[in-house]
Amino acid sequence: MIALVLTVPGPDAELAADVLWSLGVLAVEERECSDGTQDDVVELWTSLGDDVDQVTRAAEGFPDRWRWHLVEVDDSVVDTWRAHAVPTWVTQDLLVTPTWVPVHVEPDVTVIRIEPGVTFGLGDHPTTVLTLRAMVAALTPGATVLDVGCGSGVLAIAACVLGASTADAIDLNPAVIDVVAGNAAANGVADLVHASTMPLQQVTGTFDIVLANILAPALIELADDLRRVTAPGGLLIISGLLDGRSDHVVEALAPLQVVDRFTRDGWTAISLRW
Repeated sequence: MIALVLTVPGPDAELAADVLWSLGVLAVEERECSDGTQDDVVELWTSLGDDVDQVTRAAEGFPDRWRWHLVEVDDSVVDTWRAHAVPTWVTQDLLVTPTWVPVHVEPDVTVIRIEPGVTFGLGDHPTTVLTLRAMVAALTPGATVLDVGCGSGVLAIAACVLGASTADAIDLNPAVIDVVAGNAAANGVADLVHASTMPLQQVTGTFDIVLANILAPALIELADDLRRVTAPGGLLIISGLLDGRSDHVVEALAPLQVVDRFTRDGWTAISLRW
């Protein structure tokens, strides 16, 4: 496996990650600069496939101030993270766990079991936990839900397990269709969760709760459509935001008003309502 390592100034990290997501990567890992010689510089590790020519053509489109190189990664260690995966407590009575990790909980605890496959989303990232907490606080029985950038489907699936009537899960990655379907079936909501690669711009109708755990530049770009699909009186929950660096996103989503905020580990999720 070939990894693409993109080295950028710290202030550019969010923009660079968004550029990588737009190229269709499945995950982005942020690391401190490996040579240790520069302050406020980060490395973003990801994969654009094993076709060196194709990866090179994509990387040549990066701004000149961003440096990049390719690293050969041993395939045998790519999935070693699975041995270290652990369940994640969202609230006192909601637990998200990898399918391969056994859990023993009290009967009143709701357990969401997730196999991410080749998609993003095991449910343990702070932005996912925060989005889930915001959703739990607002979810009413029978609500309709839209999950924008659904990855493995953990948000949409949890919504239906907790009482939503339906959840549409959309993502540009075609792998999500099978992954979300499998996870929905494993959690007993196969008939309620519908995954597709439909762009948000093509989604019709409105939803009681819209979930958008994506990066700030994408939230701003999609602001018009996020407002459009949020039903009158409905709730838009956004995450993927650094704590203290979200005002520009909230401004882009006006006239929706902030009604709640959730923070964890330097990240924030924000609930907005008409």
